[in-house]
Amino acid sequence: MENKKNGLFKRKGVKIVMIILIVILILTVAVFLYIKLNPVFGGSPDKADKADYSARAENYTDEKFTYPAEYVIDGLSEDKRISEKGTKPADELPYITPDFKEKPSVDEVYVTWLGHSVVLIQMHGLNILIDPVFSDRASPVSFVGPERFSEPFITADELPDIDIVLLSHDHYDHLDMETIKSLDSKTECFIVPLGVENHLERWGVSGDKIRNMAWWEETDINGLTIACAPARHYSGRYVLDSGNTLFASWILKDGYHQIFESGDSGFGGHFEDINKRYGDFDFVMIDCAQYDMNWHTSHMFPEESANACEILGAEVAMPIHWGAYSLSTHGWDDPPSRFVKAADELDIETVTPMPGETMNTDEPEDYKEKWWESLE
Repeated sequence: MENKKNGLFKRKGVKIVMIILIVILILTVAVFLYIKLNPVFGGSPDKADKADYSARAENYTDEKFTYPAEYVIDGLSEDKRISEKGTKPADELPYITPDFKEKPSVDEVYVTWLGHSVVLIQMHGLNILIDPVFSDRASPVSFVGPERFSEPFITADELPDIDIVLLSHDHYDHLDMETIKSLDSKTECFIVPLGVENHLERWGVSGDKIRNMAWWEETDINGLTIACAPARHYSGRYVLDSGNTLFASWILKDGYHQIFESGDSGFGGHFEDINKRYGDFDFVMIDCAQYDMNWHTSHMFPEESANACEILGAEVAMPIHWGAYSLSTHGWDDPPSRFVKAADELDIETVTPMPGETMNTDEPEDYKEKWWESLE
């Protein structure tokens, strides 16, 4: 009798295990199909792409992009936060309706910060848009994920025609499918790090409009040199594609100005190498937010951002990667307050324009208001 009971229990146990395994298999297949069929996750490199990346990028090994070991530097050991505010502002963020210049002269640079890392640069007579995201969430879905502090105060349709869209990497707070699709018809050229072209092509952007670049490669558009430079970060639209695409910073230079945009980056030796190759910069836009000790190698503390500006020889610096989404636990205003304080101590001039404010980079004294301090 006892043996019969044991046998019955064993058969039930086997049956339960089989049911669990079948459910796991069904869920795995469902997730695979969802990722494979949903265009928001972007495209994947084929065999020819991988061979091309390997030939052009020294940091592409075992079919993955990595940050070189020779650049690795230990950053600060403590995150000294000063803000006591929440991760999201209780007040509506103020903004200024952008004053885009229709035809700025070739020797002028106008910069309009649109929140987070979204910047319109009007330089060399060209309109250059960096990391545009205008969706309510930085997420593959509309119902969960980092949500904007406030309603977007501008849409893609309200932007002037764009000569160049620059993308630093493929994370959702920097590369948004719906935004790219809405910009496609008004954009002449997309310049992207290696691998990101596959995402854009899957979303309907013609390959003829896309230029992909490896670190240290340069391209010329109407006399403006655009150089792809290193960043200490990572990439991926879902867990299994991490490292499939390159992450980068950007350099814009002509006969009048030289500008740097950091993309997302932790602190590292690449800043010194960039300065060695290109010299000092007139204007630097630097990642200084969404930091945490748990992912310190991917995002600098504001004091490290200021240090990076010093290494880059920045004449004027502007903090970015804040003011739209919260992707960490620090106070929403902690980044600009700490960055300005650290930059002042290093005698680096800073600008902190309001969202939407169009500024002339040659007149930094007009854009120093600490407008976030009056908000909760």
